[in-house]
Amino acid sequence: MQHHSMSRTAILCLYSAVLLAACATPPAPQDTGYEPIPGQPGKDVVWFPSPPATVETMLDIAGVTAADYVIDLGSGDGRNVIAAAKRGAQGLGVEYNPELVELSRRNARAAGVADRAQFVEGDMYTADVSQASVLALFLIPENLRKLTPKFARLKPGTRIVSNAFEIPGWRPSKTATAHGDCTVWCTAYLYVVPAWVEGKWRLGDGELTFEQDFETLSGSLQNVGLVNAHVSGERIRFLAGLDEYIGRVHGESMTGTVSGSRSGPWSAVRIK
Repeated sequence: MQHHSMSRTAILCLYSAVLLAACATPPAPQDTGYEPIPGQPGKDVVWFPSPPATVETMLDIAGVTAADYVIDLGSGDGRNVIAAAKRGAQGLGVEYNPELVELSRRNARAAGVADRAQFVEGDMYTADVSQASVLALFLIPENLRKLTPKFARLKPGTRIVSNAFEIPGWRPSKTATAHGDCTVWCTAYLYVVPAWVEGKWRLGDGELTFEQDFETLSGSLQNVGLVNAHVSGERIRFLAGLDEYIGRVHGESMTGTVSGSRSGPWSAVRIK
């Protein structure tokens, strides 16, 4: 009886030691298991993921390379930014839902691009996008309309690529359709932010005036109407009489070359 009692005591002590060791060891971090559901409501728009084929098509027509800084507003599960990071680009996703932000960070780590794909919790309407060379977006027209003033302030030449929906009042420079297994949300629209030149400029001894409708210009040079006037990014081109002006916009000035009845360099500065 004595021997049996000691054995049971030894077993109880061993069991207690195991329990104490288990309690002393902190549990390993657990995956939250959060999985977003297509169509779930968000602050400004319901969430639907872009098909992988469309994501690649968007990045293709925007010409994303390792030299780019790609920002996605309403970045969801992070797929646009992660795909850009896989091409070597730096990327930032701005997402209001904190669970989607954490999911995006996990996805970036799993894809091995967490050093290039960053995600922050924030409001897309107040987010700073001034450093972007590319915006890769999947937003509804109402979101895009509200964001248009922010888009217009981006550096001329910045590319904006939108899945499924066009930016109201802007004309895409390129449209592409994803193929393969893509059945819905398969069209991508590319826009290039133009320099905004509307107003009055001094060109030599004359006055140059522009009215602007996105990339299309109208106006006059010394009361001669402009023809085929257009701006794309920083590049500007217009005909005034027999003369063709080609150049670049540098904020409040323009420089370029003119050919036709006269030839040589030209420059203009904004006066109003």
